[in-house]
Amino acid sequence: MFGNARQAISAYQKVGVDAAVEVADPHRLILLLFAGAQAAIGKARAAMQQRQIAVKGEAISKAIDIIANGLKVSLDLEKGGEIAERLDALYDYLVLRLLRANVDNDPGALEEVAGLLEEIHSAWRQIPHDALPQPGA
Repeated sequence: MFGNARQAISAYQKVGVDAAVEVADPHRLILLLFAGAQAAIGKARAAMQQRQIAVKGEAISKAIDIIANGLKVSLDLEKGGEIAERLDALYDYLVLRLLRANVDNDPGALEEVAGLLEEIHSAWRQIPHDALPQPGA
């Protein structure tokens, strides 16, 4: 599932998250990516309500970047099997919905993406850290 953790770290740093990411294990990194995407969507929602077009666009772009270049690239499609394939397709869908939210100024699309991200984020939070494969194992 954690095939490209280095790429995910790079993407996360690129979108402006603190340096603690460098020492995060892959599980923690994924949790940080979800939190970052949700924060960006929250910022986009507020900007949409306040008619701050540029801020909305930047926040949606940040969420898209985290999903496409963080969450999606961290998938290991070979080892992750059907779950990884479904997440890959879901991340594509989320990116498309965010693009529509931006173009159409659609808060419903933002809510849909936020809700789907929260479902996956919640599942990741429930994974016990000691149940994960350790590097080199």
